[in-house]
Amino acid sequence: MAGNSFGTLYKLTSFGESHGKAVGGVIEGVLPGTVIDEDFVQSELDRRRPGQSAITTPRDEKDQVEFLSGIFEGKATGTPIGFVIWNKDQRSKDYGNIKDVYRPSHADYTYQSKYGIRDYRGGGRSSARETIARVVAGAIAKLMLKQWGISINAYTSKVGDLKLEKSYKELDLNQTEENIVRCPDQEMAAKMIEYIDQVRRDKDSVGGVISCVIGKVPVGLGEPVFGKLHAMLGSAMLSINAVKGFEYGLGFDATHLMGSQHNDEFYMDGDRVRTRTNRSGGIQGGISNGEDVYFNVAFKPIATVLKEQSTVNRSGEEIKSTTKGRHDPCVLPRAVPIVEAMAAMVMIDAILMNKMYQ
Repeated sequence: MAGNSFGTLYKLTSFGESHGKAVGGVIEGVLPGTVIDEDFVQSELDRRRPGQSAITTPRDEKDQVEFLSGIFEGKATGTPIGFVIWNKDQRSKDYGNIKDVYRPSHADYTYQSKYGIRDYRGGGRSSARETIARVVAGAIAKLMLKQWGISINAYTSKVGDLKLEKSYKELDLNQTEENIVRCPDQEMAAKMIEYIDQVRRDKDSVGGVISCVIGKVPVGLGEPVFGKLHAMLGSAMLSINAVKGFEYGLGFDATHLMGSQHNDEFYMDGDRVRTRTNRSGGIQGGISNGEDVYFNVAFKPIATVLKEQSTVNRSGEEIKSTTKGRHDPCVLPRAVPIVEAMAAMVMIDAILMNKMYQ
């Protein structure tokens, strides 16, 4: 099955299903000597794990990572790093009623059509549980990025119609982890939490937007044509479950401006070339210009809702179906570390590729 690897020089190959024995992966490209802080890696997994709050799925998984190779005396050896996270709290029986049913807007029909077989337990390989492997690889990428001083901070900026109108520069991103929805504005966070909880009680789901800021980005990352930095980030974000859109800089809002209004004028800050504004999102010509890289990722309402819906089964019969199981009413709080992880992998990959020019 192709399509299970991400990256060029820094590369993750993941494996596993939602209700299989485990989820794991193999990471290549970790610089030898990199200190692997396993506590930090685990803390990143804890941000993603289920059962962490009243507005996430109650599935109780500790998501403890077990490293199998590529680390000696706390440092990367330069060989592939293998790891595994064992699944502990599956309830496969919850999915027996949809064995032959195609749930609306799920991957059931497309997987069955493509492969002739599908793991119906929690979505199998199409489940967001696969993203555990990304968080591990992203955490190690973050550890590598420390030597360049690069920071990555994502946060929930929109849930349904509740939207933060402030730019990231007006927010204290250190406040992101101070609430369960991961919004750095505490007043808006309270409204978002209340809304998500109401959606949960209504047995429905809601989407929104996660914003991400990458700071201290060096000049020159990204390739000029097919490996543009924003294209790499877009590909990474659009590979995450439930993502429907990606924009960087002003994104679609730029369509309302004239060129003279959108342009970022240059000036000299000592011996450094800077831009007075950053409507470009830190990327020009597909290459980083040294300003903050920032972007938005749009998440749809997750497809699993605990309401009766119309669908068809494998026999082609039109039926009514109700999904069971434990699910997130809103994926955003747990997706914040996933967005950061994918951004970290892109950035370290771009840095390693840029070294070929030096």
